[in-house]
Amino acid sequence: MSDPVFDLYSTGIDADPFPSYAALREHHPCYWSDANGLWILSRFEDVNAAAQDWRTFSSTSGNLIDELPGRTGATLGTTDPPRHDRLRALAAAAFARKNMAALIEPTRAVATSALAQAREKGTFDFITDFSSKVTVGLLFQIMGLPESDAAEIRRKVVLSISTDKEKRGRNEEQIAAFRDISQFITDEVEKRRVAPRDDLVTALATSEIDGDRLSDREVVLTSATFVMAGVESLSSFMSMFALNLHNYPDARRRVLADWNLLPLAIEESLRFNTSAQRFKRVATKNVELHGQTIKEGDRVALAYGSANRDWRKFRNPDVYDIERRPQGHLGFGAGSHFCLGSNLGRLVTQEAMRVFLEAIPEYHLAVETLTWTPSSNFRAPVAIPMGIGRA
Repeated sequence: MSDPVFDLYSTGIDADPFPSYAALREHHPCYWSDANGLWILSRFEDVNAAAQDWRTFSSTSGNLIDELPGRTGATLGTTDPPRHDRLRALAAAAFARKNMAALIEPTRAVATSALAQAREKGTFDFITDFSSKVTVGLLFQIMGLPESDAAEIRRKVVLSISTDKEKRGRNEEQIAAFRDISQFITDEVEKRRVAPRDDLVTALATSEIDGDRLSDREVVLTSATFVMAGVESLSSFMSMFALNLHNYPDARRRVLADWNLLPLAIEESLRFNTSAQRFKRVATKNVELHGQTIKEGDRVALAYGSANRDWRKFRNPDVYDIERRPQGHLGFGAGSHFCLGSNLGRLVTQEAMRVFLEAIPEYHLAVETLTWTPSSNFRAPVAIPMGIGRA
């Protein structure tokens, strides 16, 4: 069973959801999909309002469209206030122990090392050889995780965010991958209980506000969420940014001529091509919207990727304009679930991509067509084969 208007399990949606998003925004702004069993909100005003209104659009049943077992109720994305506020405050307290400015040099060092190895190949995969090595390498340093496990954990993260097109949901291998990640983190947390270290896992395990601490389950699942977000979401965003600069060479050359434009180019990429495309909520009461009735208990997909291309909010939204200054974009979400690691994501992308662009100002895709990760929530290429210089 598929949906002719917007099918979350379509390879076409994985590759390019934007024409379908446009059809939703203009003709079906509050769309019920029988095939997907949920409503899809696609206009900026509606998506932003729903993201801000946790009382009506709840995250307590999970924020992934195809939820992974055991996550709900113990992560930032699967709780509502006041429980969410408690978790966020404790996680933020742990994050606050890490000086963001102190991560600039480590980021550049990891990026320089990864790039040196990639350039030796001539043609290389931007994701495997650069973006994932940067994000995994840096995240494992911050969290104090053994780097010998990094490649295997990344493989399981990619599996756990993927969906099975035929099953139209997650298969056993994908679910098992998430369980393995959780067990890996559980083992690391147990080690910190015996011997605390100066790392983020220890900080999460020991963060305290007025005597309140995260439970062991909360520490594990919050750490697992950071691993999944840092390992794959950040890598995917960096990869999408590299694609944007490839597809818009004038923008790339302007950045090369003026590095002050790099943060603006990153911000515009977050609007134009975010990897976090859709997240789920559940309605807690009946809601009338655009002549439709969202009923209590219905699942609702907030299409951030569509909202960021809404002409009602952004002028010429399908144009990648690095001087746009897109205030209020939803590349990092909105409301109480706004991404806790947004500043880290911006910093790592900025420093790593400057290293990349300084060394390789001209690059080209070494394939005509990219393959995209099958996912009902995220959008990212499986690989980006690149060659140095113009094609």
